[in-house]
Amino acid sequence: MGSSFSTDGTGVVGNSLALTGETKGIEASVESPNGTGASLRSPPGGLLIDGSNDSQSVFRVDASGNVNASGNLDLQGGGNFQGNLNVNGTLTKGGGSFRIDHPLDAANKYLSHSFVESPDMKNIYDGVVVLDKQGEAVVELPRWFSALNSDFRYRLTCVGGYAPVYIAEEIQNNRFKIAGGRPGLKVSWQVTGVRQDPYARDHRIQVEEEKPLGERGHYLYPEGYGQPPDKSIQYAHRPGAAERAARRD
Repeated sequence: MGSSFSTDGTGVVGNSLALTGETKGIEASVESPNGTGASLRSPPGGLLIDGSNDSQSVFRVDASGNVNASGNLDLQGGGNFQGNLNVNGTLTKGGGSFRIDHPLDAANKYLSHSFVESPDMKNIYDGVVVLDKQGEAVVELPRWFSALNSDFRYRLTCVGGYAPVYIAEEIQNNRFKIAGGRPGLKVSWQVTGVRQDPYARDHRIQVEEEKPLGERGHYLYPEGYGQPPDKSIQYAHRPGAAERAARRD
């Protein structure tokens, strides 16, 4: 236990001064099945955990329970966030989905769908139009559409009948024209565009890349390749991992 009544004091300090090995400044453990390894409480200013000067990692919880993290935050075993998650950067994941209460049995089941993936930073837009007396229709897109997107792709599907519909005029001034149908025919359309905003332009997804030297021989999902847990990328990032690998070799 440590206490401090100073306005700039510290209640507990732990230092590990060894220059090698898997050292820890403070370690807490508990045997009780209902116990807590470490309980951290803070007044309205919130909770702040600083990394070293080298890592410049900061983990902050404000008085409302909102978490802000900068630098590298490695969560072993996953995390659960209740509320909104904002990432100012690129989110990289092994998979993704939404999970909701099942619409047909909300009390007892979940319903999940996977994300739609692409090697491009692609946006998808769709809708339905009814062709006019000339068998044509003009589709109006949002005012920001052309500023955000480029490299367009089109798809048209007739509903309730067939006609040789086609794109008569490609996207210009945030609109495009469909023709070749008959009056009153319903047409479902889909347009995709590749993001061209400044962030997307400067942070294109690198589809294929070499693993860094410290991660080679390790896997994001070692079990899927018949490898043991110590071949995981997370294990390679633990302090002293390089020294342990050298000793094994």
